[in-house]
Amino acid sequence: MLKIRFFRTGRKNNPFYRIVVTDSRNAPQGGRFRERLGFFNPLTKETSLNEERIKYWLGVGAQASPRVHNLLVTAKIIEGPKINVLKKSPAKEESEITPAPESEKTSEDKKSPEEKGPAAIENADQKSASEEESTEIEKKSIDVKED
Repeated sequence: MLKIRFFRTGRKNNPFYRIVVTDSRNAPQGGRFRERLGFFNPLTKETSLNEERIKYWLGVGAQASPRVHNLLVTAKIIEGPKINVLKKSPAKEESEITPAPESEKTSEDKKSPEEKGPAAIENADQKSASEEESTEIEKKSIDVKED
């Protein structure tokens, strides 16, 4: 699959990007690309785009990376909405952390162990046995602390 994406050149703290067509399996910094379509300097916002060749490659089936897509929309080479390129935050949302209320539980969750089957009965028995053991251990530890 062909991609139209940035190819970073320039020095440290002085980025300069070429806009190139490359195979998506090649690394972006690998230096192997099919054609150079323009450049973008993020410090001065200077751009140079070969509109005719960009439209050709898009017509052939090349996909623009999200940032290049937004640059092409800004330059009015292609039409459409911009793509949100910000990374999603790793923080979990509250809906993932909080358990579902009783009203949202499925009918399978509301069934008793007898209705679910013999395997569910064994699991319920094991859970109740382990709960009894933990309460006995807690009682013993409380008795020891009182002495």
